[in-house]
This record gives sequence, C-alpha cells and structure tokens, in this order.
Amino acid sequence: MTSAASPSFGDAIAASTVVLDGGLSNQLEAAGHDLSDELWSARLLAQRPEAVVEAHRAYFEAGASVATTASYQATFEGFARHGVDGDEAAGLLALSVELAREAARRAEAKAPGRSLWVAASVGPYGAMLADGSEYRGRYGLSVGELERFHRPRLEVLAAARPDVLALETVPDTDEARALVRAVRGLGVPAWLSYSTAGDRTRAGQPLEEAFALAADVDEIVAVGVNCCAPEDADRAVALAARVTGKPVVVYPNSGERWDAGARAWEGRSTFSTRRVAGWRRAGARLIGGCCRVGPDTIAQLAAQLR
Repeated sequence: MTSAASPSFGDAIAASTVVLDGGLSNQLEAAGHDLSDELWSARLLAQRPEAVVEAHRAYFEAGASVATTASYQATFEGFARHGVDGDEAAGLLALSVELAREAARRAEAKAPGRSLWVAASVGPYGAMLADGSEYRGRYGLSVGELERFHRPRLEVLAAARPDVLALETVPDTDEARALVRAVRGLGVPAWLSYSTAGDRTRAGQPLEEAFALAADVDEIVAVGVNCCAPEDADRAVALAARVTGKPVVVYPNSGERWDAGARAWEGRSTFSTRRVAGWRRAGARLIGGCCRVGPDTIAQLAAQLR
C-alpha cells in the first residue's frame, strides 16, 4: 500500500528492482478453488472475494511488492455470457482492484513501512474467448476493433485507481498497437508484456519489432515478457531494454507446458531463481512469475534480489 511518502510506481522501478507476485490461479487452486470454467479466477470476484484477498496476501507475505488483480479474464463480454450485466461487470472489475488493495493493507499491518502496489491485469482478447487463442493471436480483428474491445474495461480499471495497468500475455503486435492506443489519456501508467516463443511473439512477429511499438509511448513505463518459458525470458530481457530504453518486466511460467486438450500441465519446471541476477543485469526492474510459480518460489526470488 503506497502512502504520500512512497515513490510512484514509475519512480520505484526506475530506481530499483521490484518483486512481482506469481500465478494467482495456481495459488487459488492450491487453496481448493475450482477454476475450470471460462471465467477462471474472475469467477471468484463475485463468489469468493475473500479467497482472492488471501491469495494476494500470500504473495505479499512471501516478499512480493506487487499484486496483480484477478481481472485477466474479466471482460464485459465474458461476464455477459454468464448472465452478468454491464453495471455488475464494471463493479466486479473495480472490486478486483479493491481486493488487491485490501490484501496490501493486511500485509502492511503485519510489516509496516513497505511500499506495496496494485497492478490491474488486462488480459488479451483471446483470454475472453477461453479457447487458448491468447497463445496464438491473429484473431481476424482489426486494430480498431481490438481497441474498442479493450477500452471500456481499461477505463473502468483505471477509474479504480490501481498503481499500474498490466497489459499482459499479449500474443501479437496488432493487439499491442490496440492496447497502446487504448491506454492513452487514462492517467494510469502501464506495462506491456508479450507472451513469446523463442525470439518471436506467439503470432510469429520478431520481438524487436514488438518491443519497438512501446518505445516512445509515455504511458508505457515498462516492457517485457510473461507467460513464456524461462529460457525464452533469458533472451528477451536484454532485447527489450536495448530496443525501448525502458525498465523491463519479466515473469515467465514455471517451464511446464499447458495441454489445452487435456487441461493439464505437462513436463517439468525449469524456473530457477539463479536466472534472476542475469535478468536484473540485463535491465529487468520488475521480476516475478506467472503460471505455476507460487509463493515459495517468489520468496526465494525476493531473497535473492535482496
């Protein structure tokens, strides 16, 4: 929780390295919550808000300084398919920010003096479709159509006053262009992070081209990658720093592979906190984990960064 004496989010990442949280969904599942429907963790905003608070708090207590809200898959269109009208959907989006703030208040009460921030998660269009297309991109929509999809949700989240908007798991440059246009004038800084495969976006565009889209955008305070293999993150951090001159955000998956057909994770974890020092040397200022990276790993990562 930030106070009047705390640095702004942008100032904080310009000055030092900030620890992000890990995967919200795996922490909720570890607590026994079923996330198998299309709304994923967003379903719990209405049904089990206290569970969301506790999941955020677990990461704060592990050493994270940023909680990423349960709004990744929360969209007006997705909620409408489940009988939630526009006003209620807007309320749930705003609630996602307040739940993260409440977790920060509880964490700060136990350990006063910390600067804690809330990042409002903005997932890609494909996350609303819930068919795995966020890992492919190229939805057949124009940049303008994608901007019109994202802008109303961004406006609601920005009005809830998070510290930063997390434009995350972006699979292609068309959607990045739409998001960059949609955040203009909202009055809240944002980070832009791509989901990658090797040295390209999931849709196959060169990362150098993808990162360059944000280089001159004042609203974007950090650029990088998430929801990718740790080894792909190794290559991306230095490139993002070189192309944009901005602080880099990096929070890969555990390294296991998601089988969409079987709805199960396969393989083994390759996420190692030994990678963290290299990411920081290369320009990373926001470092954490995504899917299958839990509080224990974030605690190790935070200890290494200290």
